[in-house]
Amino acid sequence: MRTALTIAGSDCSGGAGIQADLKTMMANGVYAMSVITALTAQNTMGVSGIMEVTPEFLKKQLDAVFTDIKPDAVKIGMVASAELIHVIAERLSFYKPKFIVVDPVMVSTSGSRLIEEDAVAALQNELLPMASVITPNIPETEVLTGTKIDSKEKMEQAAQALYNKYETAVICKGGHSIEDANDYLYGADGGNWLESKRIDNENTHGTGCTLSSAIASYLAQDCELTDAVIKAKEYISGALADGMDLGQGSGPLNHAFRFNPSKN
Repeated sequence: MRTALTIAGSDCSGGAGIQADLKTMMANGVYAMSVITALTAQNTMGVSGIMEVTPEFLKKQLDAVFTDIKPDAVKIGMVASAELIHVIAERLSFYKPKFIVVDPVMVSTSGSRLIEEDAVAALQNELLPMASVITPNIPETEVLTGTKIDSKEKMEQAAQALYNKYETAVICKGGHSIEDANDYLYGADGGNWLESKRIDNENTHGTGCTLSSAIASYLAQDCELTDAVIKAKEYISGALADGMDLGQGSGPLNHAFRFNPSKN
């Protein structure tokens, strides 16, 4: 069985972070493992607390995974501090996993900031250059490029700029009122739009985590990148279309929609 590792923060409400990643990876056919960067106290309405693990304990987790069940692909999500990013970059450089998907998580769906200022520079200098693909949304792309993105053309230009800078494939995710359900993928063969039908569902907690984890799952199974993204988008569309409605804020997706016998 193919394997995938998520390196991210925990979401005690289960909709995003480690919990969403593990559900997604299992639903998309790989054995899932996790390395936790932080505990968060959060729910569908926001984040009320973050407690990081120590750099030493983060290293122990990474070593424990890689020296026993080496992952076929790694997804990196929320890493709040530069110190933790240094550890991840050093250990991944040492173990050299075949695929690395970086979701540059900076702000939660509810608007809570999840990363320190110095960690943004560490993310750009250390993790993005070693990625196989990065998956920023519009606000994250604006931070990474330093430019305002308010059109389809600006998305294309930003994705190409990130590819040129980091020499890694880029999926500039739509939403935020720009190319709503369509994403722009730019890589070694140029760019192309990957379109999806917009799902009328305001419950989007954890969509970024879910997409990047699904991509990592398919890369672990040797899917070509474009196919991996297409399959991941199909999975997210199904999880949104299920229409699960939990919580008082932006609720989670149904990661297990494929396993609901009443709908099959």
